[in-house]
Amino acid sequence: MNHRHNSFIDLTYASIDALVCLSVYRSRHQMKSNEEPEAIAPPPDALPPPPPEIPPNVVPVQLTTDTVPEETKKISKPKRSPITRRGVGSRGQKIQLVTNHFKVSISNTSGHFFHYSVSLYYEDGRPVDAKGIGRRLIDKVHETYGSDLAGKDFAYDGEKSLFTIGALPRNKMEFTVLLDSFSSNRNSGNGSPVGNGSPNETDKKRIRRALQSKTFKVEMSFAAKIPMQAIAAALRGQESENSQEALRVLDIILRQHAAKQGCLLVRQSFFHNNPKNYVDLGGGVLGCRGFHSSFRALQGGLSLNMDGSTTTIIQPGPLIDFLIANQNVSNPFQIDWAKAKRTMKNLRIKVSPTNQEYRITGISENSCKEQLFSLKSRAAGGNDVESFDITVYDYFVNHRSIDLCYSGDLPCINVGKPKRPTYIPVELCSLLSLQRYTKALTVLQRSQLVEKSRQKPQEKIRILADVMKSNNYAAEPMLSSCGITISSQFTQVQGRVLPAPKLKAGNGEDVIPRNGRWNFNHKKFFEPSKIENWAVVNFSARCDVCGLVRDLIRLGEMKGILISDPMDVLEENAQFRRAPPLVRVDKMFEQIQTAFPDAPPRFLVCLLPDRKNSDIYGPWKRKNLAEYGIFNQCLAPTRVNDQYILNVLLKINAKLGGLNSLLAMEQSRNIPFVSKVPTIIFGMDVSHGSPGQSDIPSIAAVVSSRNWPLLSRYRASVRSQSPKVEMVDSLFKQTADKKDDSGIVRELLLDFYKSSGQTKPAQIIIFRDGVSESQFNQVLNIELDQIIEACKFLDESWSPKFTVIVAQKNHHTKFFQDGSPDNVPPGTVIDNAVCHPQSYDFYMCAHAGMIGTTRPTHYHVLLDEIGFSADDLQELIHSLSYVYQRCTTAISLVAPVRYAHLAATQISQFLKFDDMSETSSSHGGLTSAGQAPVPELPELHHNVRSSMFFC
Repeated sequence: MNHRHNSFIDLTYASIDALVCLSVYRSRHQMKSNEEPEAIAPPPDALPPPPPEIPPNVVPVQLTTDTVPEETKKISKPKRSPITRRGVGSRGQKIQLVTNHFKVSISNTSGHFFHYSVSLYYEDGRPVDAKGIGRRLIDKVHETYGSDLAGKDFAYDGEKSLFTIGALPRNKMEFTVLLDSFSSNRNSGNGSPVGNGSPNETDKKRIRRALQSKTFKVEMSFAAKIPMQAIAAALRGQESENSQEALRVLDIILRQHAAKQGCLLVRQSFFHNNPKNYVDLGGGVLGCRGFHSSFRALQGGLSLNMDGSTTTIIQPGPLIDFLIANQNVSNPFQIDWAKAKRTMKNLRIKVSPTNQEYRITGISENSCKEQLFSLKSRAAGGNDVESFDITVYDYFVNHRSIDLCYSGDLPCINVGKPKRPTYIPVELCSLLSLQRYTKALTVLQRSQLVEKSRQKPQEKIRILADVMKSNNYAAEPMLSSCGITISSQFTQVQGRVLPAPKLKAGNGEDVIPRNGRWNFNHKKFFEPSKIENWAVVNFSARCDVCGLVRDLIRLGEMKGILISDPMDVLEENAQFRRAPPLVRVDKMFEQIQTAFPDAPPRFLVCLLPDRKNSDIYGPWKRKNLAEYGIFNQCLAPTRVNDQYILNVLLKINAKLGGLNSLLAMEQSRNIPFVSKVPTIIFGMDVSHGSPGQSDIPSIAAVVSSRNWPLLSRYRASVRSQSPKVEMVDSLFKQTADKKDDSGIVRELLLDFYKSSGQTKPAQIIIFRDGVSESQFNQVLNIELDQIIEACKFLDESWSPKFTVIVAQKNHHTKFFQDGSPDNVPPGTVIDNAVCHPQSYDFYMCAHAGMIGTTRPTHYHVLLDEIGFSADDLQELIHSLSYVYQRCTTAISLVAPVRYAHLAATQISQFLKFDDMSETSSSHGGLTSAGQAPVPELPELHHNVRSSMFFC
């Protein structure tokens, strides 16, 4: 057992002993309300004295460590929580900024929000399963039963929660509501198109029946009472569940406000149905620009954070046009209908000529001309109902007199139930607007979305100012009842611009960054590598290979890298150009083994034919890094010039163990707290599959600094884990016999020890990416515990100090120079006004935003046992944005985090075309499906394991 926790466990057992006696006593002798028990401290190894009237048949039990259940031992660990702010920084040149936060004043802090749970039922008591109907029902309740509800306005989240200001007349209320024009996927279809009408009835009657009213029951039950005073408490830094709920109510009010305007709601963002906001991404997918809004309790008071937001939607209009674009075919008869069925599932359509709305549930097995259904009809002059089979095509053309141009030979769209279908010819179907596209985007679509969503600072300010005016929040009755007014003016804040750190290049030459950028003109790399025993591999890329090699050698020499002539240039055999990626890579390695019969080359330059997302990349990287241990650099040489080659050389030099530049403070050992005491820096990130890929394992990567006192050289350790799991679960992993640790941290600590002159780190700085505020406690109490256990497993007496910092990019706070069209200068830091009232956080824009509006990184300091001052920590983080070896610019967040992201992304490519055995898992992770094991990642070859292969 770890000595670190012994004293705490002893205290826990003593507490349990006391509780055993006290609970028995209380169960039989209830104390009077005005009496207080006397506090008596027991001797160290004795039971607490029993109460004077303890029954004689009760014997207190002394608990031992053996009798305490495992779950009790786990609970007994000390719980850490994020630290509070210790001060603000003062270094740097002051700069006046504005931010996209708008001040909110609230006058009714003495009132209460009342939370009610909402249940919706059909008339027969079945729960409502139709999506999107909740708001219509609640609006109808408000409209019909206003007097019964004491005139209260509602804030409804569209699901199960409803809020009022002040209580409703009763704790539980039930209402019956009649909705006109109700349509959903709950059809009573019997196979007939558009309901069960017959050809002897007029279209008018058929439409009337399709639009008939439906009855619903709405129940509201009291759930909780939330004081508005909790918002004021949050502004003082006293956050609680009540304060979070109160701010959530305010957010729901704004969501409801947007819903009433017909907006698409996506979490805290809303999107108007306006074609001006659409951008075509190809494949039948549109980017849709909208806005994010959220209330925040900050140092400067309550504020509304308003920002631009983007989502992807289905192209509205004829369904067939979407399918043709989505599958990139030229006509309806080339559509893959099995794929189309998956794509169309649950999409909402409008059917002509009735304009009825439905949800797609599937497609017919046969074509429109062959698909039969049973049509009911009354015999002429009688009451008998006859049924006869008819094709969907015949019904629409001959009985409904609707011309069908091309649907006859295509499947029908099913808008009924699978066993009771309702079929519609595809050309009568049009997709409704504002339907989210949730499948994974292609690389081209993703780059298009990013490019077309960019806005320059002044353009963003103008758009946000306009939306604040057009939203007209002053007219929202719920906000008025709260006494809330929202300013339309951007909040002013003061920032500071930190000076850029000085860098060192080859021969000890100084490099002075300007505006977050520098170059190596007439300078060599700080520590250039040597390239020998290498070759070029060409996967059918069209380029001048000889010229590329010549430029590589020439420019490498200018930077101090000695590059010998390649041993060989291997061209792909033309017969394999259209083979699967794995086959192409295997065949190329057969050529490599022939060219290098004794031992594989040390380094390979790989020329790829595709500029983006080449299928060869993943199998090629795996073969090189896992099986052969060959350093390699992939190129897609479409436009090759000297600058392109220099950028490639930056990556090659770092991969082969060189250093392009480093901080002058590294060389002089002048970094406060870090240069004088052995310190290791971790960067941690978890990479998940794209949206729509819920079964892809997540990849956890941790990079660590090595060769202390350097901060510019790193290595990575990567593991797979269960899909969509954010916490890294392999930091400490004991083997089955409990004698060894196969986790990430042990591997990295041993590497630091070997590369830093047999020195153990006395300090560990952890930068964690990709977690939200709600996960901070998990970082401190799950991930940090694993890291501590890994340290203790190596040496029980070793207790390094920890500093834990979370880096967030996924937020909506932006900063602008007041009256300037430019982005904020690189090195800008803000630790006031828009920061948390109590927690230790700040924003930093370390990089120069050249395109669009700069997105700052939001740093949260969760733990600081090392004891940095605010200035020293901010300068360290700023400096770590300048040690990224892949480019000659400062990057937007610290290099260790960016490296972790690169490592996770590159290794995740190993799984992309893998046929790995799924019968075992190195980590025992389970997928969300329950029992499927997580595929094990191949171990990197020992030649490359400690390198910066991810550069």
